[in-house]
Amino acid sequence: MTETAASATGSDGIAVLEKPGSVAETFGIPLAVLLELTHRCPLQCPYCSNPLELERGGAELSTDEWKRVLSELARIGVLQVHFSGGEPTARKDLVELVRHATEVGLYTNLITSAVLLSRERLATLADAGLAHVQISFQGSEASLADRVGGFAGGHAKKLEVARWTRELDLPLTVNAVMHRQNLHLLPDIIEMAVQLDADRLEVANVQYYGWALKNRAALMPTIAQIKDCTATVEAARERLKGVLAIDYVIPDYYAARPKKCMGGWGRQFFNISPSGKVLPCHAAETITGLDFPSVRDGASIAEIWRDAEAFNRYRGTGWMQEPCASCAFKEIDFGGCRCQAFALAGDAAATDPACALSPLHDRIFKTAEAEATSGSDRFLYRNFAGGTAKDA
Repeated sequence: MTETAASATGSDGIAVLEKPGSVAETFGIPLAVLLELTHRCPLQCPYCSNPLELERGGAELSTDEWKRVLSELARIGVLQVHFSGGEPTARKDLVELVRHATEVGLYTNLITSAVLLSRERLATLADAGLAHVQISFQGSEASLADRVGGFAGGHAKKLEVARWTRELDLPLTVNAVMHRQNLHLLPDIIEMAVQLDADRLEVANVQYYGWALKNRAALMPTIAQIKDCTATVEAARERLKGVLAIDYVIPDYYAARPKKCMGGWGRQFFNISPSGKVLPCHAAETITGLDFPSVRDGASIAEIWRDAEAFNRYRGTGWMQEPCASCAFKEIDFGGCRCQAFALAGDAAATDPACALSPLHDRIFKTAEAEATSGSDRFLYRNFAGGTAKDA
């Protein structure tokens, strides 16, 4: 698409969103959008949210293409962009992209493993307008954290970058992805976040799609661990009120009702993949048979959000089968996770097996219990080779 065409479609974005007659008519453009700049990453986390078929560097949007995307997002009302990956700092043009986002009025957040950052580059990003840094941690002990991430020396580097972040007066969020092999460290992780002067801690139990589904037996926590985790978070929230905000997500397999995944399919969220595909959620490409438009295809982002069949397929409640169709909670959880339904039931329109009303719920719950107590600790690491097995 030419710059002129991109500008034209972007400037028409508000009119597109307000045009009547679409399932998406009542859903304004999300205020925040996740931009997956690349799938390249030095870490190999076995629960990575990237798809199993990783996009190669040669398929990534160019600097100019990403800048056109940023300009269009700002024009249609997006307020925040989250630069993610893979590892976004693997992009040599990251400073230029942050600067451009700032110039068009977007708040910028960097979601990073941190292991590729120097203090000089972080300072340059701050000077370019970077507003927030989110660093993922795999634990509070170097030996375990480095094994989970598959990257020697990673934990020490993360701690160093977190300190630089605060020295540069940038707000800091600590992302802690929790599972059976590191949940015992949660009290120490909370204390680590406090010592790093983080504003927020995200305690996110692994959700099982993509790479995490392949590693479910090595990651699934026990029910006792989840109970302890919940109690630890609740106590820390009370103790650290005004010091550290703590977000908490439990594993779907131990829930009685599904979560409102991403605020409901095509309702509150979209992300853009390295090659420019506009997706309703991180794992959407795991659902075969859906065609996700790219920003390279000619349509504006507003048109994709409003009119794309892949977005409208599971929007609202009209697509629902029983028991979802007559459920009192259907406009509260919007059927749960479509990707999980596809992965576990083979049908993206099925009831999310995390729901107690699903005929698969008991089997999934029992599978989780069994894997939590007898599963191996062996990981299948995430990489472009399709995964590398690694013993504990």
